[in-house]
Amino acid sequence: MQVSDKTREEINSKSFSLTTRKALVGLDGFVDKIVAPVEKRHGLGDQFDPVPTIAEMGAKISAAAGKSANIELYPRFEKLGGNGPIMANAMLSLGMNVRYIGALGSPSVNPVFKEFAQQTKAISLCEPGITTALEFKDGKVMLGNTLSLENIDYAKMISQCGEGEFFELLSQSDLVSIVNWTMIPKMTGLLIDLLDKVLPNLPPRDTRNFFFDLADPAKRSDSDINEVLQVISRFQAHAEVTLGLNYNEGLQVCEVLGLKSGNKDENDLKSMATEIRRKLGISTLVLHPVESAACATKDGVWWSPGPYCENPKITTGAGDHFNAGFCSARLSGFSPLTSLALATCTSGHYVRTAQSPSPAQVIELLKANI
Repeated sequence: MQVSDKTREEINSKSFSLTTRKALVGLDGFVDKIVAPVEKRHGLGDQFDPVPTIAEMGAKISAAAGKSANIELYPRFEKLGGNGPIMANAMLSLGMNVRYIGALGSPSVNPVFKEFAQQTKAISLCEPGITTALEFKDGKVMLGNTLSLENIDYAKMISQCGEGEFFELLSQSDLVSIVNWTMIPKMTGLLIDLLDKVLPNLPPRDTRNFFFDLADPAKRSDSDINEVLQVISRFQAHAEVTLGLNYNEGLQVCEVLGLKSGNKDENDLKSMATEIRRKLGISTLVLHPVESAACATKDGVWWSPGPYCENPKITTGAGDHFNAGFCSARLSGFSPLTSLALATCTSGHYVRTAQSPSPAQVIELLKANI
């Protein structure tokens, strides 16, 4: 992992400093059931060979056409899930003061979110979704039940939060992170309500930032994607806006916006990030494949490799940890380039250990790979 002299200097002279920063994160919530598809059994429990790749799993399913198939899903563990909770949990580990609004359970919080809800003084809107995550060496397939998320809209949020408290939370937050647009059907309308009913009435705040993550919008129509991208661009009139995209999301956004896409190499990623940012007119566009990441702002474009892990312990939530690391680094005053490096190491520690890292652990991994 190569880093610039500037990043070396920043890492040696700065640290994550988030004790005075406040974040408001939402709006989803999932119970994640992490499973491994079984290829061949050798005994009881975890004595089996897992299906190694998504392609091989696909071949098994395709071969069952016109016949049938019985594929065992071995339960690894259950955990807190959803883009919002995972990102918020990672921010907590990095030292951020976090409040959460989202789908954590109704009328009471689901047990998997109990500690998280206490730490974030969470406001729950409805029952969480359920995700069965099939993990492979080369990625994951996430099977989601999202029916409960249809209850999330602006009216529901105000009724659960109280208008006064909700306005106060937004006005005091340095970062407002709204993620998983794909799985929340009424999210675009909710964002429009925020633009029309809330943001014009908030007092000015120099450090206010919005972060958005679409979360794999492949199942949504091009017109839906284009609409939410235009809505997100409107937030720039009220605060600094960052849109985070993984590589596949970047390809989808380029297609919808009529932009040229490219491969995962440095120059193509830089070009894609630059053109998407310009088209939307937002402050920052981050594009992060598994192996590296690019970031474009009005001041330039940067690229950083990551500490690639060939055999990750977990991959579900890696992108959310990247987002947490990037946002936290930027709020700590790091440059875009150094923030990319810290973000890849936040994600890198997580996939190696299945644990959200502390700032010291992020720095340790970065220095170990320099």
